[in-house]
Amino acid sequence: MNTLPFFNSMRHDRFFLMAGPCVIENEHMPMEIASVIVKLCQKYDIPLIFKASYKKANRSKLDSFAGIGDEKALKLLREVRETFHIPVVTDIHSVEEAALAAQYVDVLQIPAFLCRQTELLVAAAKTGRVINIKKGQFLSGKSMVYAVDKVRQSGNEQIILTDRGNMFGYQDLVVDFRNVYDMQQIGVPVVVDITHSLQQPNQDSGVTGGQPHMIELIGKAAIASGAQGIFLETHPEPAKAKSDGANMLRLELLEDLLVKLVRVREAVS
Repeated sequence: MNTLPFFNSMRHDRFFLMAGPCVIENEHMPMEIASVIVKLCQKYDIPLIFKASYKKANRSKLDSFAGIGDEKALKLLREVRETFHIPVVTDIHSVEEAALAAQYVDVLQIPAFLCRQTELLVAAAKTGRVINIKKGQFLSGKSMVYAVDKVRQSGNEQIILTDRGNMFGYQDLVVDFRNVYDMQQIGVPVVVDITHSLQQPNQDSGVTGGQPHMIELIGKAAIASGAQGIFLETHPEPAKAKSDGANMLRLELLEDLLVKLVRVREAVS
């Protein structure tokens, strides 16, 4: 499995999309959501990597939903890949998870809070999968060169960097689009996460907040800034989602957003 040629064959007036639900909630949801996204991406000629976490390891509360079982969820991701013939991505949190998830997916995602974890980066690199490293909320774009170097020095050149905003105070994030330029200078594809960037973390209630009404704004700015890819999470009913519902895009709004982002890309290409 080698996903980077996927980028090399892209049209210059298109971006690629990493999209799907935050986490696999049940046996039916991945296929249902993937079928909608796949049809839209085919319609608008947008390369797609389907995204879903097979488990959540960083919830605020101990009793928050974490998953339906590791192997069960990973098999569902593999089913999406084989059914629609598209690459899939999931996040990992430990050295052991790298080898496990690599058996089922094309892209291993390093969560932002773990982007400096050397053993995790090395283990992910050694699987031979594409590695998507999310920029830490506490780091600049330029500083991500060291995370990239850890993967490269471990023998893996298949790397993506994704920005998801920087901490601004205790309960908010701000996207600095200078980071897109700075990370592109490292020589890897750069993605902007337009849903997690609108999180309002560390709320007193223990449930992360969000500003989903600004997803279109951040998306347009990301494309205009030159990002090669867009990352977003989507759900048919975000209010009922078991994770990150406060900042996800309602699935029925995805087509309108993609139409607008394609127009922006065409205008700036």
